[in-house]
Amino acid sequence: QLQLVESGGGLAQTGGSLRLSCEASGVNLRYYVIGWFRQAPGKEREVVSCISSDEIKYYSASVDGRFAISRDNVKNTATLQMDSLRPEDTGVYTCGATRIPDLYGVSCSRIVYNNWGQGTQVTVSS
Repeated sequence: QLQLVESGGGLAQTGGSLRLSCEASGVNLRYYVIGWFRQAPGKEREVVSCISSDEIKYYSASVDGRFAISRDNVKNTATLQMDSLRPEDTGVYTCGATRIPDLYGVSCSRIVYNNWGQGTQVTVSS
C-alpha cells in the first residue's frame, strides 16, 4: 500500500525559497503520476504542479517560472522547489499520486489522484 509523507514546509519571507519533499513507501513510484496540491485558507484545493512517469511536467499559471518539480524513482521521492515565494503561495501543500504508466497526452493536472499525504503548511509573510 502506497504511503506518502510530505516534509519541508514552514515559514518563509516574500522572495524566499522552500523545498518540499514527498517520500513514498510501500510501492515504487516509477509508474505513478505525482502531483503537488495547495489549499489556501477559505479556498478549494488546486493543483500547483505535477509530473508524469516519463517526466512531463505541468505548472499552474500562478507558479510557472518560480516552482520546479522533480522526481527520483530510486529514492522514491518527489520534490517541489519553490522560489520567489509570495504571500499568495501560503497554504497546505499535499502530494498526491496515482498509478498511470502512460497518460497518452492527457495532462497530469486533469487526472484523478487516489493516494494522498497528510500535507505540510507553507506560510509566506509579506
